[in-house]
Amino acid sequence: MCKNITFSTLEEAAIPIPVITEPIHREGMSLQQGAQKGRVIGVFTSGGDSQGMNAAVRAVVRMGLYLGCRVYFIKEGYQGMVDGGNHIVEATWASVSSIIHKGGTVIGSARCQDFREREGRLKAALNLVQNGITNLVVIGGDGSLTGANQFRQDWESLLDDLVSQGKITAEKKQQCSSLNIVGMVGSIDNDFCGTDMTIGTDSALHRIIEAIDAIVTTASSHQRTFILEVMGRHCGYLALVGALASEADFVFIPEWPPEANWPITLCEKLKMERDAGQRLNIILVAEGAMDREGKAINAEMVKKIIVDNLQQDTRVTVLGHVQRGGSPSAFDRILGSRMGAEAVLALLEAKSGAPAVVVSLDGNQSVRVPLMECVMKTKSVAEAMENKKWEEAVNLRGRSFASNLITYKMLTRVKPPEGAVDKEGHGTGKFRLAVMHCGAPCCGMNAVVRSFVRCCMFQGNTVLGIHDGFDGLINGNIQEMHWSEVAGWVGQGGAFLGTKRTLPAEIMEKVVEQFRKYKIQGLLVAGGFEAYHSVLQMADQRDKYPELCIPMIVIPATISNNVPGTDFSLGSDTALNEITEICDRIRQSAQGTKRRVFVVETMGGYCGYLATVAGLAGGADAAYIFEEHFSIKDLIGDVYHMQAKMEEGIHRGLILRNEMANHHYTTDFIYRLYSEEGKNIFSTRMNILGHMQQGGSPSPFDRNFGTKLAAKAADWLMKQLETLAKPDNTVFCKTPDTAVLLGLVQRQYNFTPVQNLRQETDFKNRIPKHQWWLVLRRLLRALGTPVSYLLKAGITPSLTDVEKAIEEHVDEVAADQ
Repeated sequence: MCKNITFSTLEEAAIPIPVITEPIHREGMSLQQGAQKGRVIGVFTSGGDSQGMNAAVRAVVRMGLYLGCRVYFIKEGYQGMVDGGNHIVEATWASVSSIIHKGGTVIGSARCQDFREREGRLKAALNLVQNGITNLVVIGGDGSLTGANQFRQDWESLLDDLVSQGKITAEKKQQCSSLNIVGMVGSIDNDFCGTDMTIGTDSALHRIIEAIDAIVTTASSHQRTFILEVMGRHCGYLALVGALASEADFVFIPEWPPEANWPITLCEKLKMERDAGQRLNIILVAEGAMDREGKAINAEMVKKIIVDNLQQDTRVTVLGHVQRGGSPSAFDRILGSRMGAEAVLALLEAKSGAPAVVVSLDGNQSVRVPLMECVMKTKSVAEAMENKKWEEAVNLRGRSFASNLITYKMLTRVKPPEGAVDKEGHGTGKFRLAVMHCGAPCCGMNAVVRSFVRCCMFQGNTVLGIHDGFDGLINGNIQEMHWSEVAGWVGQGGAFLGTKRTLPAEIMEKVVEQFRKYKIQGLLVAGGFEAYHSVLQMADQRDKYPELCIPMIVIPATISNNVPGTDFSLGSDTALNEITEICDRIRQSAQGTKRRVFVVETMGGYCGYLATVAGLAGGADAAYIFEEHFSIKDLIGDVYHMQAKMEEGIHRGLILRNEMANHHYTTDFIYRLYSEEGKNIFSTRMNILGHMQQGGSPSPFDRNFGTKLAAKAADWLMKQLETLAKPDNTVFCKTPDTAVLLGLVQRQYNFTPVQNLRQETDFKNRIPKHQWWLVLRRLLRALGTPVSYLLKAGITPSLTDVEKAIEEHVDEVAADQ
């Protein structure tokens, strides 16, 4: 079930893809119904805390209970395991209610020196055996995971010692003869080689970007330079991605120390930017930053260099544990939820003597990889840095880490390289490219334009900005873009170029006329379903209009995530965070009120992505969508489910409905149904979120996703032009592979011809015919349905039931489409 649980969250553009060993994929389902009864699972968090740990704990408990297991909290990490007693308590379905939105870990975490010694591990083994716990889920960093693996290896000998000491019987030893371990990496540093993203990293980036956005306003007011120190003792991921997402002027990371003359380089760059009219400068320093001789570089040192040489008003801000705090992002909630569910399945399928595994993110899939091989790979990065093999260290972090570093260096130049532009700032190259939007605005569009303009100008090409979509094009609302003009765009919401929903089909003659007039040789269109449809319409008209025989590329940008050819659309992550935050506030508004259920309507057209994934992130009880048919029986069943939940002692309920889920079962209808059927048990409130979902500042993911997509699009366009251009500089192409959509599918960037995507598109409902996220529906139900309700209904959940239900559901959806 959980192998394919995914979230927008996760893409190569903003997330480093480590070089990992071959993942251990799930074998065939061997557990029969009821076979998991009597299994006992213990879950604990260890080491430094991170946002999203509570979501993981919640998922372990609820998935375990859903599959018939008993689940125990082990409080205060390894220390609680050693101390035993009231540190090991049985969990219930209700005991993890209302924790998904909380930062940190509600079951506590502590460093434990006792567990490092055999005597401490002996006490821990005794406490586990006394509670019948032979399956452990550990959530922590590489140190915690290594400790768990050592514990597993010592398990048999520890039981022998307990028998010889008379503390357990031989029969008890036989019952608990094997200890199964599954790990999840909880660390804000994203420093573990074996997963694309660790639990808590995305939330830490949110805290960093929030701080930078706040500092930018005061820095600009006073023409100041701000130096921010961020966490990352051994890994510069937070600093690097934070710099890329905030347009920071300089960044110091441990994997790539600056050259020996870095103080001169830094001061020259800051002086040039001030001379060019820039009122502020932002510099990020990872706490583990150092120079090429291994000497530490800290924020105060950088400040002294700037003040002594430039006399600029410079301030230092150390973010510290602020980065660990706050509510987890939507991404981390989903990541924790899906990894927790996968961890339970891994334990139930584990065979005696099998190596310990860690649940990891591979593209948009949850997979299992060998724990110790990942730990060794992680240690190899530290060894490379210790030996001053900087390029090797960067490569070990993953190709996306290296790509982020290259992109950052290129995009943060004060001006294009020598010879790329003339004295007036015009591109000196021979190609003229245009960028425009089509469809509704969304966060990340401005990051696309900034990145595209600078990537193209970096190679000397001219970039035309088309305002207000195709309406602006036919009205001649076109301007040449300049390098400095797009400074500061990456963190701004909306679309500065403007956007309209007009498609070119009815105005093709005028569109072609403008292409001819402005000599456009390549086109980037960033937008939603309309952007894809518009490029498809132009590609279909190439036989009639030679002016359309140019390379064209679409970047899917829409909160609805309803564009074929990609798993994730730019802007959907920001929208998910907005929805999740609003739902948190809505539920908080009823704090102290007796039982209450909230019915919330989300956007998305006929695509239920936002409702489903936001429902999983917000801990919703149900999410109604167009793709999954529901009847009045389903609605009534959910009312009974809500009643059962209230009987469990939980006083809040959350129901999400996609705006086009059903023509007759409207949000108002569902609100009235719950109000009537739930009277005397709970009260009901209705909320329609509307355009709040399109607002706000872009999330760190969308800032980096837009930046990387545009860089790849620019590179593709220029390669096409260099290949197709004739000696007289004219361009002519008609093949399908010259009009493409750039999408992220699992962990790969695909350039798919838009004409090939036609057969994968439901044009009537403006959605793809196949949508990967539908597999999340069962997890949403599993984590939101009280076990007491299932038992009352005569349902005994099992692993095979879950798998069968998913297969049947996917088959039904495919048949309907």
